[in-house]
Amino acid sequence: MQHSGMIEITPDIHLDPEELEESFIRAGGPGGQNVNKVATAVQLRFDVRRSPSLPSYVRARAERLAGSRLTKDGIIVLTASSFRTQKQNRDDARARLVELLQKACLRPKLRRPTKPSRTARAKRMDSKAKRGALKKTRSRSGFGE
Repeated sequence: MQHSGMIEITPDIHLDPEELEESFIRAGGPGGQNVNKVATAVQLRFDVRRSPSLPSYVRARAERLAGSRLTKDGIIVLTASSFRTQKQNRDDARARLVELLQKACLRPKLRRPTKPSRTARAKRMDSKAKRGALKKTRSRSGFGE
C-alpha cells in the first residue's frame, strides 16, 4: 500500500502522510487498567479541502461521503479504537481514510431516464382491466357498485 513514503489511493493519486494529523487518545470500553493508562485510540484528522494531493472532483465527493465525520472547516476526523495497540489503530484509521477516498474517486453512473415501451404500457392496462373484472365478479349485487 505504501510507495516511496506516500499513501496510495489509486495508481494516479497518492497522499503525503504529512497531510495527516494523528493524535492518540484514551479509548473507552473493556481493557482493564490498561485502558485508563495507555492512549491507544487514534484520532486521524485530514484537511480534505486544502489537500494538494486530491483533484477537485475527489475532494467534493469525499466531503459528501464523509458526512458527520466532516467538520465545518473541511477536516475529516476518523477515530479508531478497535485494537489494543496504537499501531493497529493507526493502520485501521488510515485504511478507513483510504477506503473513503477510493470511493470518492469513483464517478457515479449517470442515470438516463427511460419511458416504458408501448407494449409494457398496454400489458399494464390489460392486467389492470383483468384485475378490475375479477374484483367485480366478487361483489354481490347491491353491494359495492
